Amino acid sequence: MNQMKRIIGLSLVVTASFFAACGSRQNEKAEATKDTATSMSTDTASTKTYAVSLVDNKKDPTCGMPVTAGIGDTAHYDGHVLGFCSAECKAEFLKNPKAGLAAAELK
Repeated sequence: MNQMKRIIGLSLVVTASFFAACGSRQNEKAEATKDTATSMSTDTASTKTYAVSLVDNKKDPTCGMPVTAGIGDTAHYDGHVLGFCSAECKAEFLKNPKAGLAAAELK
């Protein structure tokens, strides 16, 4: 009878240890997933990209880079949606948009 009590007691200790270990691993996984999701959403929010089909120009009006290489920002001007490789090129364009529109090679 005493031996049976020791076996049951030992089984309970092992079972409790197992569940405690599993619970802590689940918390670690949840924290890792949360950290990954946060960094992904932060990266995504800071790096916007636009589809070439959404813009009316073939080249960045400021630097002449083809929009197929990547669009980092857009602007609406004179009924057109224009794509720019960066926010800096957009800012430069907005200083004198009429001059830059010809360089945009509208579709």
